[in-house]
Amino acid sequence: MKSDDGQAVAHNIRDLPRQARGVVSLRKRAEAVAEIAARHAQAVDRDARFPAEAFAAVREQKLLGVFIPAALGGEGASIKEIADVCHVLGRACASSAMIFAMHQVKVACLVRHSRGNHWQETLQRRIAAEQMLLASSTTEGNSGGNIRSSEAPIRANGDRITLERAASCISYGAHADGIVTTARRAETSPASDQVLVAFAKSDYSLERTNSWDTLGMRGTCSVGFMLRAEGEADQILPEPYQHIHGQTMVPVAHLLWSAVWTGVAAGAVQRARAFVRAAARSSGGNLPPAASHLTRARVSLETLGARLQSGIAMFERNADDANAMSAIDVQTSLSLLKVEASELALVTVMSALRACGLSGYRNDTDFSLGRHLRDILSAPIMINNDRILASAETSVLMGDMPFALFD
Repeated sequence: MKSDDGQAVAHNIRDLPRQARGVVSLRKRAEAVAEIAARHAQAVDRDARFPAEAFAAVREQKLLGVFIPAALGGEGASIKEIADVCHVLGRACASSAMIFAMHQVKVACLVRHSRGNHWQETLQRRIAAEQMLLASSTTEGNSGGNIRSSEAPIRANGDRITLERAASCISYGAHADGIVTTARRAETSPASDQVLVAFAKSDYSLERTNSWDTLGMRGTCSVGFMLRAEGEADQILPEPYQHIHGQTMVPVAHLLWSAVWTGVAAGAVQRARAFVRAAARSSGGNLPPAASHLTRARVSLETLGARLQSGIAMFERNADDANAMSAIDVQTSLSLLKVEASELALVTVMSALRACGLSGYRNDTDFSLGRHLRDILSAPIMINNDRILASAETSVLMGDMPFALFD
């Protein structure tokens, strides 16, 4: 990707009205952001800091509101188009791509489950117009990664609500313009009776409770906070979180996260290919001994891409039919996509690293893959694969075989 091209797209897009921006594809706009994200990725990783430069570019390219319907000021982009942006960003900077993906998951929940609620639609208009970045708070206290359980309740007083939540992790929370969080419906509700509620930055305060010093995905700044919020009752989405969770939160998260990981893996394969080509040129056309690992990386990357495309197609076929989306086979397939994608991406990056050998292992070469490996190691842990597999056991036993070999 030539930096001159990326800068030219950024300059041309900046002041265009929304209708004119559509002429320049989301892919081109994503590539313009990716060029900037790649330039700062090493510093973001080293300093474990928010990728401010990348998100200045994201806002400049008006990408934060693209999933919002055109009637509300967005562009009505499809999940496939959003996943493509995640993939492009993932090749450049995993933290930037994951932040973008997590934001779009929250936006998808608002768009698909607001049911014409005036407050919610006003927020969507603001996201598109002001390029607001939304963070997510779905884990708290002792529940860990069990996002189907909430301890903190919504407390209602007439048309006003309050929430005080010990959030164990709010990725990029200190840098967001709003937070979408799960909560217990009321003080008398069981932990599984949850709602999803959106707060703008003016509605809440954050008190930091832990730090973020990790192997990879360091720029996501996923620290813990005590969240104290107050707002209107209409800031609670009309549908129960149980429905939002199965219809949108989980499938969209798994699709977009998988797109990020596919992008990281593709970036690693690209570096490995460059290394093998350089090594062959310097040795009179002889391939290095580990070149076969590049072939392995290519095969696993293509398998990963095909699985992701299949998952996106399944979601788009069923997204507007609540009964179809709730079917056991659809839910199981989209849940297991996360497991497959995270493990295939890790295999791909490891193969790329082995193709590069010491040049990939070192941090001071043009072919270094240390950051890619550390970032992709988060994939099987981000909602632990073991938890997903354990939850899917009953569904696998009850469901039909998902496909026939030949029609």
